[in-house]
Amino acid sequence: MTTNQGGSNLQLAPLRSINDFLLDSARFQLPNFQDFEKWGNRVVKNLLYYQTNYFLMSAAVFLLVGLIHPYKIVLGVSIILALVYVFIRFFAAEARRSVGAVSGQEQPNKWLVLGGVIGGGYLVLFLFDAVLIVMFAVLLPFSLTFVHASLRLRNIKNKITNAIEIVGVKQSPMGQFLEAMNLMPDAI
Repeated sequence: MTTNQGGSNLQLAPLRSINDFLLDSARFQLPNFQDFEKWGNRVVKNLLYYQTNYFLMSAAVFLLVGLIHPYKIVLGVSIILALVYVFIRFFAAEARRSVGAVSGQEQPNKWLVLGGVIGGGYLVLFLFDAVLIVMFAVLLPFSLTFVHASLRLRNIKNKITNAIEIVGVKQSPMGQFLEAMNLMPDAI
């Protein structure tokens, strides 16, 4: 699948079989914790090779948690989005004030701001379990992906595919992410 966004070609990596991803042909082994470079190389290569599988696994885990706790997921996402909105608005207003705001600009009522902060804090604490469930639903797929990428030994097909696709690695979503994180893989 190819998407053209602003002149860049994004190519989604093929979906690997469940047999290759988890079952019969999959081989798992603990990485050498003393050799971080080799371990990191294994993780990066597996992230590139199984990126579509990891995306689908993450979506499935998030949906599963959402099916188990639908109300708390909606509340938690709402609270997180509201907090992000308030912080962005607050820091944008502070930036405008510090850059050179007009001296005649009205200052907000301090009691109203204090009441809003106390009310918002109470709401976050009251719905803290919903926020924790959303954080769990987001962080569990990252943990599962890292554990799989760390433990999964690369097979011949993985090595050949990575060697062939290394030139076009920046064309996949994971390749662009790894490039942004300055974690581009070696040729082999």
